[in-house]
Amino acid sequence: MDIAQYFRPGQPRRRLFMTFLGVLTCAMSVGMFKQAGFGTDPFQCLCNGLDRVIPIDFGTLYMLINLVLLAAVFFMDRHYIGIATFINLFLMGYIIDFSEHLLMWLIPSPSMAVRIAYIIVAIVVMCVGSSLYFTANLGVSTYDSIALHLADRKLAPFRFIRITTDLICVGLGFAMGYVPGVGTIITALFMGPLISCFNKTIAEPMLRR
Repeated sequence: MDIAQYFRPGQPRRRLFMTFLGVLTCAMSVGMFKQAGFGTDPFQCLCNGLDRVIPIDFGTLYMLINLVLLAAVFFMDRHYIGIATFINLFLMGYIIDFSEHLLMWLIPSPSMAVRIAYIIVAIVVMCVGSSLYFTANLGVSTYDSIALHLADRKLAPFRFIRITTDLICVGLGFAMGYVPGVGTIITALFMGPLISCFNKTIAEPMLRR
């Protein structure tokens, strides 16, 4: 692969920009989820459940979980392994930590209105961010690749597979002691359909522009 192509004008550079922007906004949205206190997104629900039983810092734990999933993706469908995969793998957990601490510093004791605003913005931002780096097609997170791979196998439309995998994560996180909130359930049920919507309305037009 010619890495230099991503820094020249045109679609490759746009794909790289969409990838970085998508991953960054997804990570920042998780910090909003945590500050809102209405539950995290489904995959983070699983990670937080594991965090309760594995005594290491969250950033490192997140990286280890994704290394395990990366091994599975490598044998299932290498097509989904790319730049975005490794950004997620090595930086996502630490960006989440940073965004959470930043929001705590900016608003130490958010009111109920601010918490509601956090959760609404977090859900929308996470779905837009996911849509951007899915469409950029420079790799996806190891967790996202599972639903995309199953959708490619024509087992069911992506939105339904994503709902199923999200609900499984919520169940496993709950089994390990993490109590999901209303934000978790909303995200589990609507993230797949929202990503599909933002693919058509935002990400695909941005890539074609």
